[in-house]
Amino acid sequence: MTDAFIKWHPDSIVIGNRKTARWDYEQGLMLKALERVWQRTGDARYFTYIQKDLDQFVQPDGSIRTYKLEDYNLDNLTTGHALLLLSQMSVPNPERYQKAAQLLRKQLEGQPRTKAGGFWHKKVYPNQMWLDGLYMAEPFYAEYSKVFQQPAGFDDVAKQFALIEKNLVDPKTGLLYHGYDESKEQKWANKTTGQSPNFWDRGMGWYAMALVDVLDYFPKDHPQRAQLIKDVQRLAPVLTKYQDAKTGTWSLVVDQASRKGNYAEASGSSMFVYFLQKGVRMGYLEQKYAQAAKKGYDGLLKQFVATESGDALAFNGTVSVGGLGGNPYRDGSFEYYLSEPLRKNDLKGVGPFILASVEMEIAAESGLGKGKTVGVDTYFNHESRKSNITGQPEPFHYTWEDRSHGGFYLWGNQFRELGANTVSIPTAPTAASLKGVDVYIIVDPDTKKETANPNFVKPADVQALTAWVKAGGTLVLMANDTSNAEIPRFNTLAQAFGMKFRDVNLNMVKGSQFEQGQVALPAGNAVFKHARKAYIKELAPIEVKAPATPLISQGGNVIMATAKVGKGTVFAVGDPWLYNEYTDGRKIPAEYENFLAGKDLATWLLQQSGRK
Repeated sequence: MTDAFIKWHPDSIVIGNRKTARWDYEQGLMLKALERVWQRTGDARYFTYIQKDLDQFVQPDGSIRTYKLEDYNLDNLTTGHALLLLSQMSVPNPERYQKAAQLLRKQLEGQPRTKAGGFWHKKVYPNQMWLDGLYMAEPFYAEYSKVFQQPAGFDDVAKQFALIEKNLVDPKTGLLYHGYDESKEQKWANKTTGQSPNFWDRGMGWYAMALVDVLDYFPKDHPQRAQLIKDVQRLAPVLTKYQDAKTGTWSLVVDQASRKGNYAEASGSSMFVYFLQKGVRMGYLEQKYAQAAKKGYDGLLKQFVATESGDALAFNGTVSVGGLGGNPYRDGSFEYYLSEPLRKNDLKGVGPFILASVEMEIAAESGLGKGKTVGVDTYFNHESRKSNITGQPEPFHYTWEDRSHGGFYLWGNQFRELGANTVSIPTAPTAASLKGVDVYIIVDPDTKKETANPNFVKPADVQALTAWVKAGGTLVLMANDTSNAEIPRFNTLAQAFGMKFRDVNLNMVKGSQFEQGQVALPAGNAVFKHARKAYIKELAPIEVKAPATPLISQGGNVIMATAKVGKGTVFAVGDPWLYNEYTDGRKIPAEYENFLAGKDLATWLLQQSGRK
């Protein structure tokens, strides 16, 4: 479906009947979908599309073509997520994306609010909060608050959800009305409650997606995080109650499925599937809701997905729009919602369908790592740099959080999509620090050149890790070329398992002669079931003796080795080759399958884990 979308919009995202592209919430929705597909596949085409699209709008000074802050329209914030993505990555002039994100954040400073503190949906809709606005603004606001380290933003985000729960939830059904007018002046507003009269599926869908998405950014210890999870848990049984028992889909006006003219609608149904399945994956919802998601997804495939000439997919059944007030006036009645036309390949349906599809794909694989924790060491590898976003020192190089070239963000995402939890371990390895850790990755231990006061591997560390492996732990040792890693002391650990990184550098690649970094991954090896060719440059080969055995060798040199020790397993390689620069698809030719190899390795490591 993503490839079909790119065929429909090869150069820019032109919405509906417009003649030109402009900054728009459907654009932001699609860029989010493309990001998830890129993270899932490592195929740079999807990332390149995001970057090219943004570059049509974002100017060198951070201004945004066609965007008007003074409109105070929450819809214009949705694309901010893509700005934050690029501002954290290794791209030319990331500062302009940061400035553009700051411009959108500035809109929130002046966004008109209800007396209770809720954002007006748009300046032209005074005193009104709509369900749609929660998706348009809050995931961006929450992510911005995390990236720029502005914790007060989370309190404000939580407040917006609390106001929706207070003012739009129907006490009888648990469904949510589309909008409310605090002044109760609008013709569509109930004179007592200010609520609009009906339960529109896509409005509820926007809200449901917003709920599970903001939680990606909320700190674990934030006092309102638990309430947001309760909101997810409140909504899930309500949605499943109104799911059609035969088709698995939901109706346009959710509670009136049998009323004449009502119909199964594609965008809201896709959004609900996404909400339910992501809620289960993230542990907010019980497993039983995965069955409702699966039933819903099967319904999407059957009712709305069509195959056209050349095997291209199409997506039918999305209502074009739904609003309140305006000119001509939209009164929120049942008849009004049914009067809006259906559109084929409408992006408000296509985007959520892609997001739901990604969640369903992950669901098919995520059992492997369920309940398992993968820790990356930030004690032996403890480099820091000045953040180009906050100006504060931050850890970098081979951390789960780092989205720039040297980070492990994409590899960490593969572990997470396999169901595992990823953590950083900032202290020396001990029985206490490794308690609950199934896979422990030590990568590129620091020299004095990299860190003023490096933590070198000590005999006590070797002892603690040997005991942990024997008890069932899975240990990963990733060295680096000898000029960039502390090899002698690291070798005291490797030698405990029959391995030694040699003082030799292989695969010294000149410029873009990528073939000089080629490493074959022959069929039949125990670890790499799918990837056949990797790119690993400037690596240290390994000397091997029992209990270690070679895994991948090339030209008489052992490139990767494994060892079984007690109940545990050790994997070693002489380079951190799975960092973003060589897994995100943007730099090396597609014939080198580092992204796929990273998934193979993550899968194998989780399978080895025998810790009790």
